[in-house]
Amino acid sequence: MSLNAPAHGADKKLLGVLRGERPAVPPVWLMRQAGRYLPEYRELRADKGGFLELVYDSAAAAEVTLQPLRRFGFDGAILFSDILIVPYAMGQDLWFEAGEGPRLAPILAETDLSALTPEWSRFDAVYDTVRRVKAALNPNVTFLGFAGSPWTIATYMVAGQGSKDHGAARRMAYGEPDRFAALIDAIIAATVEYLSGQIAAGVEAVQLFDSWSGSLAPIQFERWVIDPNRRIVAALKERHPDVPVIGFPKGAGAKLADYAVQTGVDAVGVDETIDPHWAHGALPAGMPVQGNLDPLALIAGGRAVEEAVDAIRAAFADRPHIFNLGHGILPDTPIAHVEALLSYVRQQGDCS
Repeated sequence: MSLNAPAHGADKKLLGVLRGERPAVPPVWLMRQAGRYLPEYRELRADKGGFLELVYDSAAAAEVTLQPLRRFGFDGAILFSDILIVPYAMGQDLWFEAGEGPRLAPILAETDLSALTPEWSRFDAVYDTVRRVKAALNPNVTFLGFAGSPWTIATYMVAGQGSKDHGAARRMAYGEPDRFAALIDAIIAATVEYLSGQIAAGVEAVQLFDSWSGSLAPIQFERWVIDPNRRIVAALKERHPDVPVIGFPKGAGAKLADYAVQTGVDAVGVDETIDPHWAHGALPAGMPVQGNLDPLALIAGGRAVEEAVDAIRAAFADRPHIFNLGHGILPDTPIAHVEALLSYVRQQGDCS
């Protein structure tokens, strides 16, 4: 049996939606569902020390991946890892500053890419995590792998950290386009290998996170978001034609329609700033969508969530839909609100 095929007798609702099915109740998972809002996660992370130590302890990372499944019964499991594992394997040092986030060195705004010495073995622990999760996962749950898209990864590699306007990468893209293109090419190659390795180890679909795509002007978006993601999708489809790819260009706005058509992704993630009715009208007929509840609405809970759920489900009633947030769940989200969300989505049935 192919790794890409559902287990015999399994009802993988989420995988079915990615392949065009429209169940009466949409499957649900939440971005960053394995994370700091869960007390069991906080306890395990405190025991392991730093974030990177947790990612590289495959048994612990598998446990973190499974924790939200046990608590909430989501339809999808998302691999616990980090998008910056790719630049780490490409040869940059990676660490996390308490309260400040990730750091990468050397900074590629000041150092040539050729100075890096790749260490592809840094992918191996992630593949081991995938195998451990796969062995323990309920056969009805779809297992999702992921990577950051090249533009978003490049913003970190060039600046050495996150930034508000991604100015260092944008300046390089305009001022030294050939140098920046070489970096993007290298990230594409590494990402294809990384995602292919995740698929070989057992994930059934993959998501490309372009978290900072909204910082680019339209022509730059075409060059540094659409084209690199198209190349990744094409390479993955050549190796794994039956594995769905979800593209999530956060902040794309009206450019989401071109992204959906031109990248070749099987489904698109819709962020919370996009009107779902507009998205339904602008996206190709029948294309699966994922999203797009505002994470802050989930913190508010109550009618704010119910009204948003009703609007989202009504907008996407005539196309395959995976219910999710418009971005990652926030650390101060009450667990009771997640439970209430799942109950409300699942009790609504077909809202059309």
